[in-house]
Parts: sequence; structure tokens; C-alpha cells
Amino acid sequence: HLMVAPIRHVREMSQLKDAQLLDLMHALEEAKKLLDKVLEPEGYNIGINMSRAGGAGITGHLHIHIVPRWASDTNFMPVISDTKVISQSLEELVKRLKRARSKKD
Repeated sequence: HLMVAPIRHVREMSQLKDAQLLDLMHALEEAKKLLDKVLEPEGYNIGINMSRAGGAGITGHLHIHIVPRWASDTNFMPVISDTKVISQSLEELVKRLKRARSKKD
């Protein structure tokens, strides 16, 4: 999955200015379009975990998780447990995402 984060270092969405919040949402949509193009998922889980109690692994910098999903996938295993189900090499996926992004620009 991908994470989208604001450039400005904040812990919560309420600390962002309106324009920064809008930029964050645009970045999220761009990440989704890129994943659509490269992986063709059937759906997504998109979420924000704030604070340790909220499940945030990185508590000091707001970030949004975007998890591509398929009807036959393993649900939240790669998100909430130590088990990672990877159907392709991460290096190859990064190359594919970079190629797709450069074609858009």
C-alpha cells in the first residue's frame, strides 16, 4: 500500500491550513489514479490513524494509508499484522509506479 503525507510536519488534520488539506486530498487522488493504472484494483481502503491509541505507527507526522483491494485478497493482513502477502517484488512495483507517473507528467 502507499502512504500520502503532507510536506508540513503535523500530527493532526486540524493543524493543516485549508489549502494544505486540499493539496493532501489532491495527492491522495493522484496516488489512487496511479494505483488504478498500475495495479487495477477492485477497490480501496483509505484511512488515517492518529495517535498511538488510534493505531498510528508514525505518531508525529500525519499520513493517509491507501490500500488497493481485490475480492480475493487477504483482507487486512498486510495492514494490521506482521504478515505481509506480496505477490510481486517491491522493486518491480516501484519501477512500474515511477514509469506510470512519468508518463502522466
